[in-house]
Amino acid sequence: MKAKYILLHNTASTNSYLASVASMLPDMTMVYTYNQTSGRGQRGNSWESEPDKNLTFSILFKGLALHPARQFHLSEAVSIAIVNILEQYADGFSIKWPNDIYYKDSKICGILIENVIDSHRIIQAIAGIGINVNQEKFMSDAPNPISLIHIVETSIDTEKLLHELGDEIISTVSPLCGEMSDDALAQLHDQYLSKLYRYDNAFHPFTLPDGTPLEAKIVDVQPDGKLIVESTTGTTSAHYFKEIAFVI
Repeated sequence: MKAKYILLHNTASTNSYLASVASMLPDMTMVYTYNQTSGRGQRGNSWESEPDKNLTFSILFKGLALHPARQFHLSEAVSIAIVNILEQYADGFSIKWPNDIYYKDSKICGILIENVIDSHRIIQAIAGIGINVNQEKFMSDAPNPISLIHIVETSIDTEKLLHELGDEIISTVSPLCGEMSDDALAQLHDQYLSKLYRYDNAFHPFTLPDGTPLEAKIVDVQPDGKLIVESTTGTTSAHYFKEIAFVI
């Protein structure tokens, strides 16, 4: 299946725009812009993007066969697809739980997935993606941004990269529109773990919401998105987003 591409000359948020017109659009529609003025991240975070330098786009999924308890598999598939394409440009990319793509210890991409669900299925999902491509200077207080141009040291054709990403995301997500077997979902999850940032059986520093430091290693990520970590004392705990933070 191929995406239907819709270019917006500018918009506050591709996710918000796509959500407002989703009922009129077919499955796998992609909305993109080179001038997003109020990009959104997880839990109200913002996304900085210099006009005409980066990629900001959203993809509509209507045909997913995932139960809501397994909704994180969509995030896994989207993340894997993005890393697969970026790895064609350089080595050193990974998926930082729950929704970022990193180059070494710097953030190059953010992902925001918004689901409409009922008790039995995901009725609709919109995956919003922002990738730093040709932006060389960042004005926000984001601690560790990086662009693809910093890594490969040459300007990138954003239109070419957009279509590479779109094709790979749709190819990777499409199996989730059918009844994937448990074995197939396990293979997807294993592929995700193989690309997961700091999933290396080593202990790394984290902090808890009250500021308490925690030395722990990543054990797994559950289908609902919880990060499972094991402390140096052998205690295992599960955390949703913003219930634990990486120290980088």
